[in-house]
Amino acid sequence: QVQLVESGGGSVQSGGSLRLSCAASGSTFGSNDMGWFRQAPGKGREGVACIDRFGRTTYTDSVKGRFTISRDNAKNTLYLQMNSLKLEDTASYYCAAGSKSILLRLPSCRENEYTSWGQGTQVTVSS
Repeated sequence: QVQLVESGGGSVQSGGSLRLSCAASGSTFGSNDMGWFRQAPGKGREGVACIDRFGRTTYTDSVKGRFTISRDNAKNTLYLQMNSLKLEDTASYYCAAGSKSILLRLPSCRENEYTSWGQGTQVTVSS
């Protein structure tokens, strides 16, 4: 399994920006789908942004145009650049590793397709 450690969370005012990082250990990082998920208090976990080894991305509608997922396979690191943050972006953010990327299928952001998870990092957006 891949070991994942998130960093970069914090408190920010509405309209601000944060960049999350996820350091991964293990030789399979460069081959697999990777994703960012979030869970707000009292809500279920949702897929925010996912990326495959080919660099193709998937975003949930609420973050399109504001968030950018990227990966550096040489550094075994996944990123999430979050701009124009809104109050509703407040949540714990989790990095996750999924299955091996397949060219014929766009990266999945379905939670049950991800098998390794980080411990999470808190993002709090205030007015």
